Amino acid sequence: MSQSNGREAGRGPGQERHRGAVTLRRGAIPSSTADQRLLDSRGRGDWKTKDAWRALRILSEFVEGFDTLADLPPAVSVFGSARSGPDSAECQLAEQLGGALARAGYAVITGGGPGVMEAANRGASEAGGLSVGLGIELPFEQGINEWVDLAIDFRYFFARKTMFVKYAQAFVVLPGGFGTMDELFEALTLVQTGKVTRFPVVLMGVAYWQGLLDWLRDTMAADGKIGPVDLELICLTDDVNAAVRHIVEAEAALSAEQEAVRDEVVARTGADQQAAAVQAAEQPRDI
Repeated sequence: MSQSNGREAGRGPGQERHRGAVTLRRGAIPSSTADQRLLDSRGRGDWKTKDAWRALRILSEFVEGFDTLADLPPAVSVFGSARSGPDSAECQLAEQLGGALARAGYAVITGGGPGVMEAANRGASEAGGLSVGLGIELPFEQGINEWVDLAIDFRYFFARKTMFVKYAQAFVVLPGGFGTMDELFEALTLVQTGKVTRFPVVLMGVAYWQGLLDWLRDTMAADGKIGPVDLELICLTDDVNAAVRHIVEAEAALSAEQEAVRDEVVARTGADQQAAAVQAAEQPRDI
């Protein structure tokens, strides 16, 4: 006869999912995610009743994200695989990168999970920088890694992805899977189409990414689907110092351009005001 210690089989410690102030465990964890339920076209019958409430929940995620991250210092979003082992080359590179970014004055933003994300958060935290994690509700719970100083859990991918872009001065992308590719190409599309102010996109892991860049050049660009200048949006390197230097120099160049534009506007406004004053002085006065 086995001893159960008063516990039912399968009722011990297990998965845990957080939804804001709500914690779900074991059988209370739903089998689908909020994103899945929102995008499921088979549930048309309840769209009019449930989607209106979902809109409020979506709005609350944006409000929470904007309010929490509004005072964030200059930051860099770092992406990479959650499946990479701590001793892998990409995790070692991510940890070095996180430290270098922190020493350069940047906060480090990741998806908050394990693997490359955890390594980048650890590097930033150990170097005395601010380590940020933007988690997401997934069917398989990952949780926020222990090196994150500031964390937000999101239900919806699109709300989370907005935060990655809105509060970053650059993207650094290390070896990863579908999620990493999604973030990479969304960033490139936003820069290419002018939807965001130009900012650098750095790929780290030359051996991993070279085949993709060859295909972009030899197939996509050669077929006219993108222009040659679009390939210049990507910086490929294995050198942490080169990656950070590229980010710093790109930010300095953009700041100089914006300052030049402001100076031109001020000069033009002053010239217009002076011309208006001269014209007014030359007009005859009624006696």
